[in-house]
Amino acid sequence: MKILVSERIADKGIEYLEEKADVDVKLGLSKDELNNIIKGYDALIVRSTVFVDKGLLENAPNLKVIGRAGNGTDNIDIKEATKRGIIVVNTPDANSISAAEHTIGLLLSCARNIPEANIRIRKGDWRRNNLKGVELNKKTIGIIGLGRIGSLVASRLKSFQMRVIAYDPYISDEKFKNLGVEKAESLAELLPQCDFITVHTPKTSETMGMISFDQFKLMKKTARVVNCARGGIIDEKALAWALNEKRIEGA
Repeated sequence: MKILVSERIADKGIEYLEEKADVDVKLGLSKDELNNIIKGYDALIVRSTVFVDKGLLENAPNLKVIGRAGNGTDNIDIKEATKRGIIVVNTPDANSISAAEHTIGLLLSCARNIPEANIRIRKGDWRRNNLKGVELNKKTIGIIGLGRIGSLVASRLKSFQMRVIAYDPYISDEKFKNLGVEKAESLAELLPQCDFITVHTPKTSETMGMISFDQFKLMKKTARVVNCARGGIIDEKALAWALNEKRIEGA
């Protein structure tokens, strides 16, 4: 089997693959370059930059499997791959803890205005009156998407004595109960209650732009929003509007 690694993965991963097959690591290929060489490979490994579309698959008669080093697969035409008998696999648990911890870091940074404070101090501006921030303790956090990462975020935020509520129509009531998380039946129910909001959904046709102007209008003006999912789930124009018009406190 010949494997093409088109985006950077861990050296240990490369070493493991080399024990099983012939491996070529070719990073930074243009779309045309990838189209020209893909026919020589049985397997392709990507992350999130390389797009595996119908055009590429048409040039890959020998391709049997596409591996996504990560969770989201929105850069892969799964329907077309399946039609051609090509298996698409991902690694959903590979970075779940890292993503959850990253979320906590961003929440704390946003709550305490750490990025803005860092910029000011570097400029010699030590004023702090409007940079005091807020505590997480006893605040309400709304989690959109209570899957692997959302669940890990919920368990960690409970240690801050936060009230944790979540919206995810695909998660059972039993899991909500086991996690000790309150269930919201809709975004309209969730958003007005929250001091902080985090997003952890996959990027699909259903979730694209799910946080837009109408949703920002439902939020508290003191709300802070963190997106540790994929870009596009939050409408960036709506986010810019919400920040510029001070409809939310931060993001």
